[in-house]
Amino acid sequence: MNNKLTLVVKIGTSSLTQPETGKLALSTIASLVETLTELRQLGYHLVLVSSGAVGVGCGRLNLKERPKKIAVKQAVAAVGQGRLIRVYDDLFSTLGQPIAQVLLTRRELIDRNCYVNVKNTFEALLELGVIPIVNENDTVAIEELKFGDNDTLSALVASLIKADWLFLLTDVDRLYSADPRVVADAKPINLVNSSEFAQLQVKAGDKGSQWGTGGMSTKLTAARIATGAGVRTVITHGKYPENLLKIIQGENIGTQFEPQLKHDNARKRWIAYGLLPTGKLYLDKGAVRAICQGGKSLLAAGILKVEGEFEASDSVELCNETGQEIARGIVNYNSEEIDKIKGNHSDKIPQLLGYSGAETIIHRDNLVINEIF
Repeated sequence: MNNKLTLVVKIGTSSLTQPETGKLALSTIASLVETLTELRQLGYHLVLVSSGAVGVGCGRLNLKERPKKIAVKQAVAAVGQGRLIRVYDDLFSTLGQPIAQVLLTRRELIDRNCYVNVKNTFEALLELGVIPIVNENDTVAIEELKFGDNDTLSALVASLIKADWLFLLTDVDRLYSADPRVVADAKPINLVNSSEFAQLQVKAGDKGSQWGTGGMSTKLTAARIATGAGVRTVITHGKYPENLLKIIQGENIGTQFEPQLKHDNARKRWIAYGLLPTGKLYLDKGAVRAICQGGKSLLAAGILKVEGEFEASDSVELCNETGQEIARGIVNYNSEEIDKIKGNHSDKIPQLLGYSGAETIIHRDNLVINEIF
């Protein structure tokens, strides 16, 4: 993508809609469209991750609250997504800015070929000067493969395209030590560096508006994913999208999370952020040390316990004895096989399983240690 900065901007349902009715806040959307178009004209590559399909669908159908049943929610999303993209297209077209609709499920990021194809599509769209508008494909996504919220989706997209900035636009102006709408003496947090993130103590709410799925806790999770992929992340107020350029130019607006060292190994980024772990392996101290300090593969001898059911080539979390995740990777055996061979030397695998397989449970090329994510 040449030397142009790439920005991912995520706007939440609470910023896009009126809290009382769930109907679109057109003045906010118009301001967002003007800002993104201006940034595009200045040479920035832009991706917009937009929530709101279910919320807009609820308003369109005069529903008083977000539906609970999956099938109804998916139907409402289908109604709302068409309306939402129509509004965006009308406003961007007025300014002469082409857009594209990109609907994703977690399945597209789990499959390696799909992951690469999605990445290539984004790169082609950005080189064409298009602003992709991304949302989760709520109409077809199943619960087990949902991103959960668009904060997570935006962080994964930022990692996928190796973005420089991720902006999380929400209904507060920055991160606070507690919810400022509830706790009067909540302290504002302006900057979080990579070393402070692990010790960050914040009482973060689980939910935003009644029409959305996110809250401050999901934004912190997104910031961890994005900064781990080398993306500077900002939480700021969605009602003032014109602040985006001011923030890039150095003004102290919102809360910034400094990025960690960016890793350019595309396969390892896919393992860290694209895959969804389906189980856990608990390791002894020697295995943890060999993986984290020695850059070694995981052998059966270092495994203490297997948790969950998974197949060979699935992604799993690797945890120390206390349950803290220290790495994740792609296994060469299924959960039942690993349970049979755990704690044993690799030369006993043929005897224990009845056939000769890989010497390693996870090869180091398919393993990502915790400092990356």
